[in-house]
Amino acid sequence: MQVVKNWGANRRLLALFSLLVFAMPASAKIVLDFDPSLDFSKYKTFAFIGGVDSLVALQVNPDLISNRVHRAASRELLKKGLREVQPGEHPDLVVRYWANSQTKLNVGTNANWGPYGPYIGSYWGFMYDTVNATSTREGSLQIDLIDTQKKDLAWRLYLIRKITNSDKIWKQADGDISKGFESFPPSAKEIEAKQKERQEHRPKSE
Repeated sequence: MQVVKNWGANRRLLALFSLLVFAMPASAKIVLDFDPSLDFSKYKTFAFIGGVDSLVALQVNPDLISNRVHRAASRELLKKGLREVQPGEHPDLVVRYWANSQTKLNVGTNANWGPYGPYIGSYWGFMYDTVNATSTREGSLQIDLIDTQKKDLAWRLYLIRKITNSDKIWKQADGDISKGFESFPPSAKEIEAKQKERQEHRPKSE
């Protein structure tokens, strides 16, 4: 009887733990990169030139994504004192984005004996495999700020977020974009760290 009581208590604890795990909001992975040799104070204007969408599986209107990214990136750059112009007006930076989604499938098997497994062996015993399959969907968004004079990347924001609710994903992504742009332009400390990082990864032949 004591074993049964302990199993019941353990099962309740396991159920509570599962509820806590699934109740926790999925956080985004935010990755930043930039050219530490640039003088970001020289950038005064920017233009939005669109991007690439690979979200057909989500049945999302590409124009809707483009408009939302445009609005979010412009909002953050305007906060930093930059001015938006048209692509033909020789902007200092152009804004380009790339959006994608992917589904990960996890499959696990577990060998189980039939209901009489503990009592009957040899030929009359039987076993089967339980197959458990779960899928998760992730969305990624990359926003590039490109130096029009150098024609090279100046600053990049890369976001990855698990999609649990398609109706709420943009509100979450919008907040992630705001958080990422907090590091634009990069601080002196961030520039120093990036210079050190690039130095460490530079090929020995250089």
